[in-house]
Amino acid sequence: MDHIVTAEEDGRAVRDILRRSMSVSYSAMKSAKWDDRVLLNGIPVPVSARTSAGDTVSFLEAEKEAVYPVRPYPLPLTVPYLDEYLMVVDKPAPLASQSSAGHPDDSLENAVFSYFGCPDHFIYRPVNRLDKGTSGLMVIARTAHAQQLLQRMLHTDRFRRGYLAVTEGIPEPRSGVIDLPIAKVPEASVKRFISPDGKPSVTHYTVLQENGSRALVSLRLETGRTHQIRVHMSASGCPVCGDFLYGTELPELPGRFALHSSSLSLIHPVTGEELTLSSELPAELSALLHNA
Repeated sequence: MDHIVTAEEDGRAVRDILRRSMSVSYSAMKSAKWDDRVLLNGIPVPVSARTSAGDTVSFLEAEKEAVYPVRPYPLPLTVPYLDEYLMVVDKPAPLASQSSAGHPDDSLENAVFSYFGCPDHFIYRPVNRLDKGTSGLMVIARTAHAQQLLQRMLHTDRFRRGYLAVTEGIPEPRSGVIDLPIAKVPEASVKRFISPDGKPSVTHYTVLQENGSRALVSLRLETGRTHQIRVHMSASGCPVCGDFLYGTELPELPGRFALHSSSLSLIHPVTGEELTLSSELPAELSALLHNA
C-alpha cells in the first residue's frame, strides 16, 4: 500500500501519514516498524522520519506463514546470481517450485532453505514460478520490499524472460504471435483451455531450428497466464514435446516436458543495475531434435 505525500502533508512524520492518511492501525504500524515494512521512497525508515511533498510512503503487509513447513532438502543448486536482495536459480526439472501436499520435501523452496544453511525465520519469496516440468531461470526475492518491487516489474520491459521449447510439429508461419484467451477448465484444479471468456493471453514465437517433425522454438510472453506457452503451442497444433497435459508424454522425459526458461533480463529493484542472464538448453531437450 502506497501513499504520495501531498503539499498539505509536507513535513509530517511517517507515523502521521500511516495513521491519518493510510488508515493503518496502531498495532499494525507498531508491528511493521520492527521488520522494515515501513518505507519512505523505497527505503526502510523509522516512523518518526519526516516527509516532504511528493514522497512515497509504503506500508508492506505482514507476510503469511508458509502452509507447509519448510524442510531441509540438500539438492545442489546452480545459482547464476545472488546478492542480499535477490537470487536467480537455474531450476532443474522435474522439481516443484514450491512445497505442496504432493511435494512436501522435494521442492525448490526446501532446496533454497538448505542452500542458505536452514536459517531461522526463513521466508521463501518466489517472483516468477515455473511449472514442475519446466527447467531454467527463476527469480527469488530475499526481502519483502524486493519482492514487492519485482512483482510490479513482471510483464514489463524491466523484467523480460525468454523461453525455449522443442515442439512436436513445426509452427506455421515460422514466426508470429498467438493471441488467444485462456481460461481454467471448470472443476479442474490444473488444466487450462482456450476460451472466449478467458483472460487475454499473448505469446510471441520464432522457430530457430527444424529437424524432421520437431522444432526448436524461441518464445516470449506478453502476459503470464498459467500454462500459457503449453496451452498456446497445443492450440497451434504443435504441442511442447512430452507435455502429458496438453500433448503426449515421452518416456525419455520422465516427469518433465521440453520447456526451458533460457534467458532473463531485469532491472535490479534496488541498485538499478541491468542484469542479463542465460541458461543453455538441457541436454535431454537438445537430444529430442536429433532423434526426431
